[in-house]
Amino acid sequence: MSDLGIPATEARNDRTHGLDTMEASDLVALLAREQRLAADAVAGASPAIARAVDAIVERMRVGGTMHYFGAGTSGRLAMLDAAECPPTFGTLPSSVVAHVAGGEIALVRAIEGAEDNTRAGAAQARAHLHAGDIAVGISASGGARYVLGALAKAREIGALTIGVTSDAGSALAHDCDLAIVVETGAEPIAGSTRLKAGTAQKLVLNTLSTATMIRLGHAYDNVMVDVVATNAKLAVRARRLVVTLANVDDECATELLAAADGSVKTAVVMAVRAVDAAAARELLVNSGGFLRALL
Repeated sequence: MSDLGIPATEARNDRTHGLDTMEASDLVALLAREQRLAADAVAGASPAIARAVDAIVERMRVGGTMHYFGAGTSGRLAMLDAAECPPTFGTLPSSVVAHVAGGEIALVRAIEGAEDNTRAGAAQARAHLHAGDIAVGISASGGARYVLGALAKAREIGALTIGVTSDAGSALAHDCDLAIVVETGAEPIAGSTRLKAGTAQKLVLNTLSTATMIRLGHAYDNVMVDVVATNAKLAVRARRLVVTLANVDDECATELLAAADGSVKTAVVMAVRAVDAAAARELLVNSGGFLRALL
């Protein structure tokens, strides 16, 4: 909370007075500087994010699902992060799931009162969560009742609760098992949390899901070996990965991928271990999906 008793995200920013009088060059430079502060705040929250990753990985390794709960900008960013996990990491859509206050229509327009609906959040958690799952609540001010309702019900169910907020004094920061507080401070436009706080949320969710998937074996070194080749660009990338990791030519990589049903990891293991696709898949299962153990 600020000295005025309001969330820091609602305070006026002393660095951005006179926005409406600025030329575009000065305005853009100022907004860019403020966004850099959001990134710095995320870096400062790295220890808390790392603790959350460890806790998430522990649960997902034994079948837990990660659920995001957010309203407005927070819900839209959550939906984006969840949607990008399957094509990037080859995960099932059910592994990371986002719930947004007001439902899918809220992705494209504001739904009156949705953020304030505690019971709707609790109902979503009750309908979708199980003990051993993870509930990540996202709210810049930490006071969105939909999010708080979801996390309260998640705790009752036995799920791990994680709060992502920009207000250390908020209910969300205190009413969860693990809090990730990214102190972005006053927004360039007072209260418009789609700006700095939104940028910080995007970075936090991206880091949470990416670090989790790496720890679960969905990457080798710094490449996305569980990529799903859903378009021509990704098909070329998959082939290039097989060429590089298996040390084969392009024609051989194409044949390996065809035999492996498009799986880069299976194709690489086939080449390196001189086995067929079925045997390569079995080796990957036995290694927990980690390619490094087989190379």
